[in-house]
Amino acid sequence: MINVIVRENGHTTTAGSVNPAWLRTDSGVVFWVDLAAPTPGEANLLTDVFKFHELSVEDALAVSHHPKIEPYDGYLYVILHGIDSRTVRTRFATRDVDFFLTERYLVTVHDGQSRSIAQVRELCARNGGLLADGPAGLMHHIVDTMVDNYRPEIDRLEQRMDKVEREVFTRPRHDMIRSILTIKRDVVSLRQVVQPQRDVLGRLARREFQVITPQIGYRFRDVYDHLVRLADESLIFQDRATSLVEAHLSSVSNQLNNIMKILTVIATIFMPLTFLTGLYGMNVELPHFGLGEHAMFWALMGVMGGVVALMLWFFRRQRWL
Repeated sequence: MINVIVRENGHTTTAGSVNPAWLRTDSGVVFWVDLAAPTPGEANLLTDVFKFHELSVEDALAVSHHPKIEPYDGYLYVILHGIDSRTVRTRFATRDVDFFLTERYLVTVHDGQSRSIAQVRELCARNGGLLADGPAGLMHHIVDTMVDNYRPEIDRLEQRMDKVEREVFTRPRHDMIRSILTIKRDVVSLRQVVQPQRDVLGRLARREFQVITPQIGYRFRDVYDHLVRLADESLIFQDRATSLVEAHLSSVSNQLNNIMKILTVIATIFMPLTFLTGLYGMNVELPHFGLGEHAMFWALMGVMGGVVALMLWFFRRQRWL
């Protein structure tokens, strides 16, 4: 699907296609072309009309790439990632948005699931002056919205981590390692996106490219600061996830040690009892010490009970229990 928003002579309108006349340097038109899940015919617009380099077009039409920024002749190609709104709550994932930025127009390419693009497009419909800042200003609005959408998902990830952390220390279970490793995987995915994305925004904030004016560069610096905080949080999350794995393994090991201790105590207690019952179970006449058979049975039970009590007292004194 192609969405075109045009600003000409102080008025903002929408269009169904791109007028080649807008590409002339003297046209005075500023416009935004959004390609949402483009068909092969719509994707030809990138090469046939805009004349973008084939390598950048190939990257834009690919499924996913890491964030990056590449200057080409006449335009700037940028890949950034937004939160994937289609994933379930127990999984962190992102989807890339590709930007082709020039001084007079902006082209975005994505799979049609970008919340940030949809929000800014609706904002353009309500606020016709959004394109007045130029294509770079419009790109800043989109990127700022993408970064803002990270916060609820990261807060949700932190809540999941807090919940698992409480369970590890209060109600540890053997199957918790799966939940911990899932969180650890999500944290790694977050770092893999935030770190290179922070570097991309840093280059935009430093105004390394002519298409980024000083005023827009200051705005990108604010977005860069947000990403720096997200990167720092992702590093803290990674340390916490690693600590959770170690704490869980330690808890499971302690539980296993306690179980083995109890089983060892039981086996040790039954050793003398087994000896006594085995001894008096032999087909050999044993002394009853002047007691009858029934009295000797209860005396033997008393001796066995006394042995159990004595061993438990000894284990407790040695702090084995």
